[in-house]
Amino acid sequence: MNSQNQTKLRREIAAAGTAAVARNGYVTAIDALLATGWLRPEKVEDWRRGRVPYLEQVTVASLSKISTTMRIFRSWAESEGLRPSETVYVSWTRDRRRLRFSKSGDPNIERAYRTHWRPPRMNGHRGEA
Repeated sequence: MNSQNQTKLRREIAAAGTAAVARNGYVTAIDALLATGWLRPEKVEDWRRGRVPYLEQVTVASLSKISTTMRIFRSWAESEGLRPSETVYVSWTRDRRRLRFSKSGDPNIERAYRTHWRPPRMNGHRGEA
């Protein structure tokens, strides 16, 4: 991926991330992938409903591009002072099984996908619990 494409990707991730934090109080790797256009909301729903074995399977980008996106996303989140909060993703099926994100199933990659990034709590400010 050339530097011009990476610059565009950084802008897309920053815009989507800022909007997600304003809307939800946190931002996710899924938000970043949706911002690229490589992942469609209906494909996320298919994955959540257990119709897809892992999220990367329905992301229309190479593993290299996905990896670059994840690196840029984490870098952006850290530069914004957001703090990581690992979350469990379970399917929207009766068995509520844990969802898998990556083809490899590598624990570090799975953790990166599961991590939500939240703004730090303000002193004297009562935010959501």
